[in-house]
Amino acid sequence: MRQKEVIDMELSERKQKILSSIVSEYIRSGEPVGSKLIADVIGVSSATVRNEMAELIELNLLEQPHTSAGRCPSQKGYRVYIDRLMEFAEIQEDEKQYFNSMLLSSAYDSERLLSCVSRVIASVTKCTAIVTSPSGESAHIKAIQFVQTSRRTAMLVLMSSSGTMKTQVFHCDFDLNSEIMRVFFRVFNEKVAGVAVADITPAFVQGMAVALGEISILAGSAMMALLKVAKDTLQTEVYLSGQMNLLFYPELEHGGARRIMDFLERREDLTMLLKQNPKKISSILGKESGRNELIHSGLTVSRYSINEQDSGAIAVLGPMRMDYRRATAILSHLSSQVSQMLTVLMREE
Repeated sequence: MRQKEVIDMELSERKQKILSSIVSEYIRSGEPVGSKLIADVIGVSSATVRNEMAELIELNLLEQPHTSAGRCPSQKGYRVYIDRLMEFAEIQEDEKQYFNSMLLSSAYDSERLLSCVSRVIASVTKCTAIVTSPSGESAHIKAIQFVQTSRRTAMLVLMSSSGTMKTQVFHCDFDLNSEIMRVFFRVFNEKVAGVAVADITPAFVQGMAVALGEISILAGSAMMALLKVAKDTLQTEVYLSGQMNLLFYPELEHGGARRIMDFLERREDLTMLLKQNPKKISSILGKESGRNELIHSGLTVSRYSINEQDSGAIAVLGPMRMDYRRATAILSHLSSQVSQMLTVLMREE
């Protein structure tokens, strides 16, 4: 018989209440939870609670750090709580207004918006916030813009279908003017609008130069800038905020917070972890991450979309006892807002 079926059979309604109460109290206090407190909460005797706790320990849903101490949820206990017992929390209206006002100030720029989201989440959860930009792996070029920045320099702007906007300044050996800028705009959009970003390779640029003929003499620096922004567009940007919040959790002392911070710097590994579960919202607990650095951590991840296409992740990383109920509510609201704002931004560009 599978372990889940065993738990379904043995986890009575009272056991569920006790487990849920212990998880909630441990998340709040960070201290092992005693039977008397739980007895007062659910209205039974302390002896009854202790007997039920003993059975929950046998099911590996609770742990007892010391003989005389209260109980703590195990990783498995958290998983049962999140998957079966946790009730969805509503964001208060005043908090929704705060979130929306913060995001609206950056809604005109996708990078500023995602950076703002990470800062807001870190501030309200007191954990680490992680936000990834849309991946450009399957994106195509929507348009190329040029902005003259000085007498001999200009900025190339690549707007992609994934919602990103990347820029690169380039220098010319001749004076630029509005007519040259218009020529650049026309020929570049004729050649690359609608082309997959991944197809902008050195060979593509070389072929483009041949096709442009004499114009390529003027546009050489701009073509190198195109190659650079295409490469940047293919990469997933990661916006981090609140790493220092991890230092305030006792269970992450003795180097635990430092190891998590080191892992967060490995952006490729981090983005792969955030893609581990494609569901709209999910939580990854301790060993489930497959990362020793995160063995005492919890990670709640929400996916956002642009034009109903999965585009990136918004996540909260904290200790195993992070408040999953509140994190889920916050991420659900913010991922929905980000999806709407980026979809509108893409249509306006």
